[in-house]
Amino acid sequence: MHARFHTAFSALSMELATALEPLLRHNDFPAFFTAAEVTRLQQESGLSADALAFALLPLAAACSLAPVSHFQVGAIARGISGNWYFGANMEFIGAPLQQTVHAEQSAVTHAWLRNERQLEAITVNYTPCGHCRQFMNELNSGVQLAVHLPGREVASLGHYLPDAFGPRDLAITTLLMDQVDHGYQAEGDALTKYALAAMNQSHAPYSHAHCGIALEDAEGKIFPGRYAENAAFNPSLPPLQAALNLMNLAGSDHATLRRAVLIERESALLSQVDATRATLAALGCDDLTVIAV
Repeated sequence: MHARFHTAFSALSMELATALEPLLRHNDFPAFFTAAEVTRLQQESGLSADALAFALLPLAAACSLAPVSHFQVGAIARGISGNWYFGANMEFIGAPLQQTVHAEQSAVTHAWLRNERQLEAITVNYTPCGHCRQFMNELNSGVQLAVHLPGREVASLGHYLPDAFGPRDLAITTLLMDQVDHGYQAEGDALTKYALAAMNQSHAPYSHAHCGIALEDAEGKIFPGRYAENAAFNPSLPPLQAALNLMNLAGSDHATLRRAVLIERESALLSQVDATRATLAALGCDDLTVIAV
């Protein structure tokens, strides 16, 4: 079991801990549960789906990297597939606070990168901030997304974001998590191919600055990231943050970053290059290849 889970795991009920132990036993736990695993955890723990999600939140929060705030937030995104995905906030020393990943963004993007097509609910241990409410409003779940918080009745995103402004107000019909393929092509190695696939599934309906990235760690593991644009612009999530999020949730240390490939649309209105290079440098990685297609 990854060391970050030890404290949270020790506080679980005996029934849930026993059911979870085979899934967490190895360090390569992917920070998500398949629908079949969720069903088995419910059966063996005797917990309802909602109670199980709340019980698992401390494990999600244990994935948090918060060297600035020291405030750990965990989230669990529940897909229509039945799969559940962990999320946790991430902060980066040496990079602007704007590069921070919020727990809700983390869980949503985690689900998206694992090709979940829609979310039915998200469970969080603290009330989502306005930034996250706006980010989630980009989803194809819309304001119907169920938000579960400790000690509160379940409510929709629309309850927490009344009079919401979002993609539908701008006549955008392709929403975050909708299946897309932008059709870009490029030649290169495995890292380039992962970055290209991420670019082709990126969400940029406002600027059309489609972009993808792939990171490689010292063990040769590859972590892709897709750009997720938002109707309010500022809550947009850069592709690097999406990839770093996936890397962290998979249990890989950012200090082991070896190289990165970023692919952008040539002559796009926006560029991720400078921000990506600066954040990678803050993490100790200066091997960035940029490709324009």
